[in-house]
Amino acid sequence: MRRNLERAENLRILSSNYIGNLAYISGASPYIVPMTYYYDRESNTITSYSSEGHKIAAMRKNTSISLMVTQIKSVANWQTVQVHGTFEELKGIDAKNMLHEFSKGIKDILSRTEGTDPEYISEFSAKIESEGSPIVFRIKINAITGKKRES
Repeated sequence: MRRNLERAENLRILSSNYIGNLAYISGASPYIVPMTYYYDRESNTITSYSSEGHKIAAMRKNTSISLMVTQIKSVANWQTVQVHGTFEELKGIDAKNMLHEFSKGIKDILSRTEGTDPEYISEFSAKIESEGSPIVFRIKINAITGKKRES
């Protein structure tokens, strides 16, 4: 049986995970890449970071993006949430504060779900390989949809 998820179910899935697939457009082509994220209930936004590169350049040009988060137990038992939103680059103190919230939020998820207590971002998120500071961004959520299949 398949059904649409209720808003509360969508938010629970977003809140209890930290890895999703980000979709963005570059030129005329769509791209999908995995990313570490943090869903902030208070602002109803998703925060992440990256180094300068293809993804950031593309999102600066076309700010419409999507994030998909899935929980798959089997082919007949899964849930998926898709967020449609707008890319917003953060700078200065806002970027620093949100990167701190991102780190704190993911550490909390890992503590609750996996019983681990990572000390550094590099222990749970892709390492930034460039010399410069990370680009911190958030997704301003415009819509959330979700589906579920249970046997």
